Amino acid sequence: MSPALSVGTEQPQPKKARIDPERRMTVWSHLRELRRRLIWAVIGIGVGAIVGWFLTPLVTNFIQEPLADLPGGDAQLNFQTLGGAFDLRFRIALWIGTLVTCPWWITQIGLFIWPGLKRSERLHVVGFGVVGVLLFGAGAYSGILFAPHAVQILLSFVPDQAAILLRADSYLNFYLGLVYVFGFSFLIPEFLVALNFAGVLSSRSMVKGWRWATVVSFAFAAFANPIPNPVPMTIQAAVLIALYFLAALVSYLHERHLAKIAQH
Repeated sequence: MSPALSVGTEQPQPKKARIDPERRMTVWSHLRELRRRLIWAVIGIGVGAIVGWFLTPLVTNFIQEPLADLPGGDAQLNFQTLGGAFDLRFRIALWIGTLVTCPWWITQIGLFIWPGLKRSERLHVVGFGVVGVLLFGAGAYSGILFAPHAVQILLSFVPDQAAILLRADSYLNFYLGLVYVFGFSFLIPEFLVALNFAGVLSSRSMVKGWRWATVVSFAFAAFANPIPNPVPMTIQAAVLIALYFLAALVSYLHERHLAKIAQH
Protein backbone atom coordinates (compact mmCIF):
# COMPACT_ATOMS: atom_id res chain seq x y z
CA MET A 1 0.00 0.00 0.00
CA SER A 2 1.37 3.43 -0.97
CA PRO A 3 1.93 6.16 1.60
CA ALA A 4 -0.63 8.38 -0.16
CA LEU A 5 -3.38 5.88 0.38
CA SER A 6 -2.48 5.28 4.01
CA VAL A 7 -2.72 8.95 5.01
CA GLY A 8 -5.90 9.72 7.04
CA THR A 9 -6.97 6.13 7.29
CA GLU A 10 -7.53 4.51 10.67
CA GLN A 11 -7.42 0.89 11.53
CA PRO A 12 -10.73 -0.39 12.98
CA GLN A 13 -10.51 -0.85 16.74
CA PRO A 14 -12.09 -3.86 18.39
CA LYS A 15 -15.29 -3.07 20.25
CA LYS A 16 -14.91 -2.94 24.00
CA ALA A 17 -17.23 -5.04 26.04
CA ARG A 18 -19.81 -3.01 27.87
CA ILE A 19 -19.10 -2.89 31.56
CA ASP A 20 -21.86 -2.00 33.98
CA PRO A 21 -20.16 -0.08 36.79
CA GLU A 22 -23.24 -0.50 39.00
CA ARG A 23 -23.31 -4.26 38.43
CA ARG A 24 -27.02 -4.20 37.86
CA MET A 25 -28.81 -7.49 37.58
CA THR A 26 -31.50 -8.36 35.09
CA VAL A 27 -34.99 -9.38 36.14
CA TRP A 28 -34.24 -13.04 35.45
CA SER A 29 -31.05 -12.79 37.50
CA HIS A 30 -33.07 -11.43 40.41
CA LEU A 31 -35.58 -14.24 40.07
CA ARG A 32 -32.83 -16.86 39.99
CA GLU A 33 -31.23 -15.35 43.05
CA LEU A 34 -34.60 -15.23 44.82
CA ARG A 35 -35.22 -18.88 43.98
CA ARG A 36 -31.77 -19.82 45.28
CA ARG A 37 -32.31 -18.01 48.57
CA LEU A 38 -35.76 -19.53 49.00
CA ILE A 39 -34.37 -23.00 48.39
CA TRP A 40 -31.65 -22.48 51.02
CA ALA A 41 -34.23 -21.09 53.46
CA VAL A 42 -36.53 -24.09 52.96
CA ILE A 43 -33.59 -26.49 53.33
CA GLY A 44 -32.66 -24.83 56.61
CA ILE A 45 -36.22 -25.04 57.91
CA GLY A 46 -36.37 -28.67 56.79
CA VAL A 47 -33.21 -29.53 58.71
CA GLY A 48 -34.61 -27.72 61.75
CA ALA A 49 -37.88 -29.65 61.40
CA ILE A 50 -35.98 -32.95 61.35
CA VAL A 51 -34.29 -31.99 64.59
CA GLY A 52 -37.65 -30.77 65.90
CA TRP A 53 -39.21 -34.16 65.12
CA PHE A 54 -37.01 -35.77 67.78
CA LEU A 55 -37.65 -32.89 70.21
CA THR A 56 -41.41 -33.06 69.73
CA PRO A 57 -42.07 -35.43 72.69
CA LEU A 58 -40.35 -32.98 75.05
CA VAL A 59 -42.34 -30.04 73.65
CA THR A 60 -45.59 -32.00 73.75
CA ASN A 61 -45.04 -32.93 77.40
CA PHE A 62 -44.28 -29.31 78.21
CA ILE A 63 -47.43 -28.11 76.45
CA GLN A 64 -49.56 -30.69 78.30
CA GLU A 65 -48.18 -29.83 81.75
CA PRO A 66 -50.94 -27.26 82.45
CA LEU A 67 -53.52 -30.01 81.88
CA ALA A 68 -51.82 -32.38 84.33
CA ASP A 69 -51.59 -29.67 87.00
CA LEU A 70 -55.35 -29.10 87.03
CA PRO A 71 -57.30 -30.15 90.14
CA GLY A 72 -58.41 -33.73 89.54
CA GLY A 73 -56.11 -34.07 86.52
CA ASP A 74 -58.94 -35.26 84.25
CA ALA A 75 -58.15 -33.03 81.25
CA GLN A 76 -57.19 -35.03 78.17
CA LEU A 77 -56.23 -34.32 74.58
CA ASN A 78 -58.31 -36.19 72.01
CA PHE A 79 -57.41 -37.11 68.44
CA GLN A 80 -60.46 -37.42 66.23
CA THR A 81 -58.74 -38.98 63.23
CA LEU A 82 -56.32 -41.86 62.69
CA GLY A 83 -53.62 -39.50 61.47
CA GLY A 84 -54.31 -36.85 64.09
CA ALA A 85 -51.33 -37.77 66.27
CA PHE A 86 -48.97 -37.80 63.27
CA ASP A 87 -50.32 -34.47 62.06
CA LEU A 88 -49.84 -32.94 65.50
CA ARG A 89 -46.26 -34.15 65.75
CA PHE A 90 -45.48 -32.94 62.22
CA ARG A 91 -46.88 -29.48 62.94
CA ILE A 92 -44.93 -29.16 66.18
CA ALA A 93 -41.74 -30.29 64.42
CA LEU A 94 -42.28 -27.72 61.67
CA TRP A 95 -42.99 -25.04 64.26
CA ILE A 96 -39.76 -25.89 66.11
CA GLY A 97 -37.79 -25.89 62.86
CA THR A 98 -39.15 -22.50 61.79
CA LEU A 99 -38.54 -20.95 65.19
CA VAL A 100 -35.04 -22.36 65.75
CA THR A 101 -33.79 -21.56 62.24
CA CYS A 102 -35.23 -18.04 62.07
CA PRO A 103 -31.70 -16.50 62.06
CA TRP A 104 -30.88 -18.66 59.03
CA TRP A 105 -33.87 -17.83 56.83
CA ILE A 106 -33.82 -14.18 57.89
CA THR A 107 -30.18 -14.13 56.78
CA GLN A 108 -31.21 -15.53 53.39
CA ILE A 109 -33.70 -12.68 52.99
CA GLY A 110 -30.98 -10.19 53.92
CA LEU A 111 -28.51 -11.71 51.45
CA PHE A 112 -31.07 -11.37 48.67
CA ILE A 113 -31.42 -7.59 49.14
CA TRP A 114 -27.78 -7.10 50.22
CA PRO A 115 -26.21 -6.33 46.77
CA GLY A 116 -28.60 -3.44 46.15
CA LEU A 117 -27.90 -1.66 49.43
CA LYS A 118 -25.39 1.03 50.32
CA ARG A 119 -22.95 0.61 53.20
CA SER A 120 -25.11 2.57 55.68
CA GLU A 121 -28.22 0.69 54.56
CA ARG A 122 -26.45 -2.63 55.09
CA LEU A 123 -25.62 -1.66 58.65
CA HIS A 124 -29.29 -0.78 59.21
CA VAL A 125 -30.46 -4.10 57.77
CA VAL A 126 -28.08 -6.06 60.01
CA GLY A 127 -29.12 -4.04 63.05
CA PHE A 128 -32.84 -4.41 62.37
CA GLY A 129 -32.43 -8.12 61.73
CA VAL A 130 -30.56 -8.82 64.96
CA VAL A 131 -32.86 -6.64 67.06
CA GLY A 132 -35.93 -8.17 65.42
CA VAL A 133 -34.82 -11.70 66.25
CA LEU A 134 -34.10 -10.69 69.86
CA LEU A 135 -37.42 -8.87 70.28
CA PHE A 136 -39.44 -11.68 68.75
CA GLY A 137 -37.58 -14.21 70.89
CA ALA A 138 -38.28 -12.19 74.04
CA GLY A 139 -41.96 -11.88 73.14
CA ALA A 140 -42.29 -15.57 72.28
CA TYR A 141 -40.57 -16.53 75.53
CA SER A 142 -43.03 -14.32 77.43
CA GLY A 143 -45.87 -16.11 75.66
CA ILE A 144 -44.42 -19.50 76.59
CA LEU A 145 -44.29 -18.46 80.25
CA PHE A 146 -47.79 -16.98 80.10
CA ALA A 147 -49.59 -19.76 78.18
CA PRO A 148 -49.72 -22.35 81.03
CA HIS A 149 -51.34 -19.83 83.36
CA ALA A 150 -53.84 -18.91 80.66
CA VAL A 151 -54.78 -22.59 80.17
CA GLN A 152 -55.21 -23.22 83.88
CA ILE A 153 -57.30 -20.11 84.48
CA LEU A 154 -59.59 -20.72 81.52
CA LEU A 155 -60.15 -24.38 82.42
CA SER A 156 -60.85 -23.47 86.03
CA PHE A 157 -64.30 -22.27 84.88
CA VAL A 158 -65.31 -25.81 83.88
CA PRO A 159 -67.88 -27.21 86.35
CA ASP A 160 -66.70 -29.90 88.74
CA GLN A 161 -69.10 -32.49 87.32
CA ALA A 162 -67.90 -32.03 83.74
CA ALA A 163 -65.03 -33.86 82.04
CA ILE A 164 -62.46 -31.84 80.08
CA LEU A 165 -61.95 -33.36 76.62
CA LEU A 166 -59.91 -31.08 74.37
CA ARG A 167 -59.30 -31.44 70.66
CA ALA A 168 -55.55 -31.77 70.23
CA ASP A 169 -55.36 -29.50 67.17
CA SER A 170 -57.51 -26.82 68.81
CA TYR A 171 -55.37 -26.86 71.94
CA LEU A 172 -52.18 -26.60 69.88
CA ASN A 173 -53.58 -23.69 67.85
CA PHE A 174 -54.46 -21.85 71.04
CA TYR A 175 -51.07 -22.46 72.65
CA LEU A 176 -48.92 -21.60 69.64
CA GLY A 177 -51.17 -18.73 68.62
CA LEU A 178 -50.67 -17.13 72.02
CA VAL A 179 -46.90 -17.50 71.69
CA TYR A 180 -46.90 -15.92 68.23
CA VAL A 181 -49.13 -13.03 69.34
CA PHE A 182 -46.73 -12.18 72.14
CA GLY A 183 -43.75 -12.49 69.79
CA PHE A 184 -45.14 -10.23 67.07
CA SER A 185 -46.39 -7.66 69.58
CA PHE A 186 -42.79 -7.05 70.62
CA LEU A 187 -41.91 -6.21 66.99
CA ILE A 188 -44.24 -3.20 66.83
CA PRO A 189 -41.63 -0.75 68.25
CA GLU A 190 -39.07 -1.87 65.66
CA PHE A 191 -41.65 -1.25 62.94
CA LEU A 192 -42.09 2.31 64.25
CA VAL A 193 -38.32 2.86 64.24
CA ALA A 194 -38.19 1.57 60.65
CA LEU A 195 -40.80 4.15 59.67
CA ASN A 196 -38.66 6.84 61.32
CA PHE A 197 -35.55 5.71 59.45
CA ALA A 198 -37.56 5.84 56.23
CA GLY A 199 -38.58 9.43 56.98
CA VAL A 200 -42.28 8.62 57.34
CA LEU A 201 -42.67 9.07 61.11
CA SER A 202 -40.86 11.57 63.36
CA SER A 203 -40.00 11.14 67.00
CA ARG A 204 -41.97 14.29 67.78
CA SER A 205 -45.11 12.72 66.30
CA MET A 206 -44.49 9.56 68.31
CA VAL A 207 -44.24 11.50 71.57
CA LYS A 208 -47.35 13.52 70.75
CA GLY A 209 -49.27 10.30 70.07
CA TRP A 210 -48.51 8.68 73.43
CA ARG A 211 -52.20 8.75 74.41
CA TRP A 212 -53.22 6.82 71.30
CA ALA A 213 -50.31 4.43 71.87
CA THR A 214 -51.54 3.79 75.40
CA VAL A 215 -55.09 3.10 74.23
CA VAL A 216 -53.91 0.81 71.41
CA SER A 217 -51.55 -1.05 73.78
CA PHE A 218 -54.31 -1.76 76.28
CA ALA A 219 -56.75 -2.72 73.53
CA PHE A 220 -54.20 -5.09 71.98
CA ALA A 221 -53.35 -6.58 75.38
CA ALA A 222 -57.04 -7.11 76.14
CA PHE A 223 -57.54 -8.83 72.78
CA ALA A 224 -54.40 -10.97 73.05
CA ASN A 225 -54.94 -12.09 76.63
CA PRO A 226 -57.64 -14.74 77.00
CA ILE A 227 -57.54 -14.49 80.80
CA PRO A 228 -60.38 -12.47 82.37
CA ASN A 229 -57.92 -10.86 84.76
CA PRO A 230 -56.69 -7.24 84.50
CA VAL A 231 -53.24 -7.94 85.95
CA PRO A 232 -51.69 -9.86 82.96
CA MET A 233 -53.32 -7.43 80.54
CA THR A 234 -51.87 -4.45 82.41
CA ILE A 235 -48.39 -6.01 82.50
CA GLN A 236 -48.33 -6.67 78.76
CA ALA A 237 -49.71 -3.20 77.99
CA ALA A 238 -47.07 -1.62 80.22
CA VAL A 239 -44.32 -3.53 78.40
CA LEU A 240 -45.66 -2.41 75.02
CA ILE A 241 -45.85 1.22 76.19
CA ALA A 242 -42.26 1.04 77.48
CA LEU A 243 -41.11 -0.35 74.12
CA TYR A 244 -43.04 2.43 72.37
CA PHE A 245 -41.17 5.15 74.27
CA LEU A 246 -37.91 3.30 73.67
CA ALA A 247 -38.68 3.42 69.94
CA ALA A 248 -39.33 7.17 70.25
CA LEU A 249 -35.96 7.62 71.98
CA VAL A 250 -34.10 5.66 69.30
CA SER A 251 -35.86 7.71 66.61
CA TYR A 252 -34.89 10.95 68.37
CA LEU A 253 -31.23 9.92 68.56
CA HIS A 254 -31.32 8.99 64.87
CA GLU A 255 -32.73 12.40 63.96
CA ARG A 256 -30.01 14.15 66.00
CA HIS A 257 -27.37 12.10 64.19
CA LEU A 258 -28.77 13.12 60.81
CA ALA A 259 -28.87 16.77 61.91
CA LYS A 260 -25.18 16.69 62.89
CA ILE A 261 -24.27 15.16 59.55
CA ALA A 262 -26.23 17.89 57.72
CA GLN A 263 -24.39 20.64 59.62
CA HIS A 264 -21.02 19.32 58.47
